[in-house]
Amino acid sequence: MKTNSNNNLQYQAIILAGGLGTRLQSAVSNVPKCIAPVAGKPFLHYVINYFQQQGVNEFIFSLGYMSEIIEEYLQLHHQNLVYQIVVEKEPLGTGGAIQLACTKATQKDVVILNGDTFFEVDVQSIMSFHQQQQAACTLSLKTMQQFDRYGVVEMDKNSTIYSFKEKQYYDQGLINGGVYVVNIHQFLSNTFPQKYSFEKEYLEKYVGEGKFTGIEQQGYFIDIGIPEDFNKAQEDFKSKF
Repeated sequence: MKTNSNNNLQYQAIILAGGLGTRLQSAVSNVPKCIAPVAGKPFLHYVINYFQQQGVNEFIFSLGYMSEIIEEYLQLHHQNLVYQIVVEKEPLGTGGAIQLACTKATQKDVVILNGDTFFEVDVQSIMSFHQQQQAACTLSLKTMQQFDRYGVVEMDKNSTIYSFKEKQYYDQGLINGGVYVVNIHQFLSNTFPQKYSFEKEYLEKYVGEGKFTGIEQQGYFIDIGIPEDFNKAQEDFKSKF
């Protein structure tokens, strides 16, 4: 597992953990997705530990469904973690959840990730790239082969994203790995509905403005949102951690 060698670099991260997890209920029905046990530990354990090693020293958890279970887990097992919590009173979509969490952010550029996805990214390189490009949002991208579960991200030779293609079968392509660096001011300067999708109403809507960049990452990636990949994670994490 790659770690951040510069302990002086400190970042703030928003973890989205408010989803209903409907696609996973056949495998896990009594806890939020991010608390689902993987190789004997809650999935969120691995996410928090990895990003701490990447230099994230403060977390903002955006919660909704079964929020009390996640809060209790954090209180019992991460007593030394520096974190804040925001809770949706009703589902706000990924965009609304991020926007709510942004009210607690104190840094100019913040890492955003999903509590049910694990992507080994190099936070320092993504943050540096994002700031050099003066981007509104930088996406961590992963090359996938022979897939139909994800859409494809297209970018030019300058790493500016110009298109998000719909989910369908692809022999190969770059997918959105769900780890972002977002410039808080640029993001909040837009007008959004109360409930909205970050992907549809922000990324896809404003992609033509040339403010979104992408950086490919080579690390391990898994999204436990469906039973097949949840079961795959059980085996992967036994040998990995």
